[in-house]
Amino acid sequence: MKISKFKLIMAAGILISSSGTMAQDMNFFATSAGSGQGGNLGGLAGADARCQALAYVAGAGDQTWKAYLSTQGMNAVNARDRIGSGPWYNANGTMIASNLNELHDEEENMLNLRTALDEHGNPVPYVGLGLDGNPLPRELQTDVEHDMLTGSQADGTAYPAGEDSTCNNWTSSDEGSAMVGHSDRLGLQPGLSPWATSHPSAGCSQQALINTGGAGRYYCFAID
Repeated sequence: MKISKFKLIMAAGILISSSGTMAQDMNFFATSAGSGQGGNLGGLAGADARCQALAYVAGAGDQTWKAYLSTQGMNAVNARDRIGSGPWYNANGTMIASNLNELHDEEENMLNLRTALDEHGNPVPYVGLGLDGNPLPRELQTDVEHDMLTGSQADGTAYPAGEDSTCNNWTSSDEGSAMVGHSDRLGLQPGLSPWATSHPSAGCSQQALINTGGAGRYYCFAID
């Protein structure tokens, strides 16, 4: 049931994305690139500011944008508490979730390689699929950037203090690690891979993020 729904949504996404039109009510996007500083995003404030700047360039700067990122330790912040209550639509006007519970339900949210678009309506470079619909072998995968920084558990909450899951609360471009999700919801094995919590990064440098299938991208949501 879950996989068939996923395929149906992807098919719908293909039809919608082919129109090439920008929706006026976009309130969700995946950043079109990383910061270039690995996991150092300037903390939550820096990440939010970049969401706002990217939205402005795309014609959606009149809304207040927040990054889907958690922090750890004293005064930890949950990503899910930062992004409003929904519903959320991508640049092509496709709804990805109607509320927080649906967004964090792997069977119900509509995020996939066709709908997790950047602010310009372009797909994030995703895991390549063979004719059978299954992921191609690792050696045939190129330019994949589906790792999205989140620092979050599957329900959008922060990890406990201890093992670093947030590149030192988004200030490190060297030591530490970050939890990432897969924007295409695909891994190298058949089946779905979570959009918010898939695996830790190999480190916090830009090259470490690239090595594990990312570029330092993250999700942005408008809260008004």
